Amino acid sequence: MLSIRAAAVGAVTMSLALAATACGGGSSSGGGSDDSPKTLTYWASNQGASIAVDKKVLQPELDKFEKQTGIKVKLEVVPWSDLLNRILTATTSGQGPDVLNIGNTWSASLQATGALLPWDAKNFGKIGGRDRFVDSALGSTGAEGKDPAAVPLYSMAYALYYNKKIFADAGIAKPPATWDELIADGKKIKAKGKSVLGAEGSNLSENIHHVFVFAKQHDAEFFTADGTPDFTNPKVVDAVKQYVDLMAKDKVIPTGDAEYAQNQSVSDFAKGKQAMLLWQSAAANLKSQGMSEDDYGIAPVPVRSGTPGTGARTNSMVAGINIAVFKNSHNLDGATKFVKFMTSDEEQKTLNTAYTSIPPVKGAQGDAAFNSPATAVLKQTLATSAAALPQVASESQFETTVGTAVKELFADAAAGRAVTTASVKAKLDKAQQLMPKA
Repeated sequence: MLSIRAAAVGAVTMSLALAATACGGGSSSGGGSDDSPKTLTYWASNQGASIAVDKKVLQPELDKFEKQTGIKVKLEVVPWSDLLNRILTATTSGQGPDVLNIGNTWSASLQATGALLPWDAKNFGKIGGRDRFVDSALGSTGAEGKDPAAVPLYSMAYALYYNKKIFADAGIAKPPATWDELIADGKKIKAKGKSVLGAEGSNLSENIHHVFVFAKQHDAEFFTADGTPDFTNPKVVDAVKQYVDLMAKDKVIPTGDAEYAQNQSVSDFAKGKQAMLLWQSAAANLKSQGMSEDDYGIAPVPVRSGTPGTGARTNSMVAGINIAVFKNSHNLDGATKFVKFMTSDEEQKTLNTAYTSIPPVKGAQGDAAFNSPATAVLKQTLATSAAALPQVASESQFETTVGTAVKELFADAAAGRAVTTASVKAKLDKAQQLMPKA
């Protein structure tokens, strides 16, 4: 997920198990209708630098849809800090929007509630077919073997953004390709009085995205093949420790970043306070904060050794936003038409250009607008070295429990408390105990 938006950081206050039992498709009738054919409600996620930016991007497109179809769309842009809890409340109450954006990592968890319209062959046929979408994006739409719970809307990947002037002043000729190189470069950067690498230590989702990648690089998984949490696996523990050690041991992440949760590291980078940033599709956010594209470069996220690829050379999660339909919508036909509109080649070009993300629709992704140097790294990463987060029903609890464990470990590092293998394992064991029982 994440990107030019602030990722979800609040704890989930309602269990998905409750949501699954309380909602049979979101209403007592177990399905929607076409009782309100001229209106739709749409919860959009906060993709831009602010909610006002999102409204400026989206409203002209919604007006275009109304002109084409006669269907008026009532827009609400929901902050990421509120979105998951708002959705979970809607699944239990049956009082949700017709159409909504979801972080793609939540797909399997929300699928388990039964509240979202399944995208079977018939429904995909209404929007042009499943084959229009890139395979990597479809891999984050729900549990394997089930009809997707949502349709890809915006695709993103993590990249390493680096300040060209800071690098030049420190005598660094090229961006680091491995973590060892990044740590070595960090010593040169700190000698020039600059911070090295930004992080959002209190942002649960950002924490998950990074420790997931480190786990892949350690040939580790947070879940076993049957979906059982395996958070205290020694390789997982080593992976989490390596990430937190970027602050605790290697001193490349400033201790103040332990409290960051709402894009502060992006702002620091845009203001020239730090040399590097790991972020999803950050160009639009940086531009909105006054940073010229000429001031920074974009490179693949480092790996432990070698070059990015699959398996232990994974360097990003498959980030992105999906669009979903509530099954209890009072305008199922209109909602489907809206999804078709939003995923059309034309709209995909417009929206993904505005958000500097990558279209998950093949026809749009090939457009020249997405062949710039800035997007080349992101496209290459999605195609060759990104992996989907676990598509399990408890994924959102995983984000909350393990994300909190990492937040607490960063807090320990910032306070000067030792981050040891034992302390990391203890935090992860506590997180595992908080996961729902099978």
